[in-house]
Amino acid sequence: MANAAKHKDSLVRTAMRLFRQQGYASSGLQQILAESEAPRGSLYHYFPGGKEELGEAAVQLAARLMGEMLADLAGRHKTSEAFVKAYCRTMAKWMEESDFRSGCPIATTMLETAPHAPGLTRAGVAALDHWIDIIAPVFAARGVSAKEARAKAQLLVATMEGALLIARIRQSAAPINDIAAAFR
Repeated sequence: MANAAKHKDSLVRTAMRLFRQQGYASSGLQQILAESEAPRGSLYHYFPGGKEELGEAAVQLAARLMGEMLADLAGRHKTSEAFVKAYCRTMAKWMEESDFRSGCPIATTMLETAPHAPGLTRAGVAALDHWIDIIAPVFAARGVSAKEARAKAQLLVATMEGALLIARIRQSAAPINDIAAAFR
């Protein structure tokens, strides 16, 4: 990867991590620059819209990475029960590995910026829709209507969002693991 592309990627990945761990408002551009090790000029070169544009890129990256994980799970687990169980196992492991310092890759940013930052809000809507679009066919395979499958997928995403928050507060993966039983 060329240095220029490396710096842009580092800025986005660092912003994504910091926003997830400490929030959008608490993550300053100076900290993002320092931790990304990108040259100062690269921030406004790649993101002339500043922090909000960087935030959009971070949400888009998080959406893509989470989408890849969900698609992989959907491809390997053909029943909704197996998919939900694997999804819960993956997210519980992720939270434990972060020592419960991380949460949803977009939730903290969205809570702090939507609807006041239209670009970030659009990125958040696109992320959630992307995840729901990946999950809905898993439920549709059970023979439910497309509308019901989409509603179940949205319910699963919403339930996971809440469970991630509770898990972080309680420092326990139990709320995430409870989802699998609830979706049987």
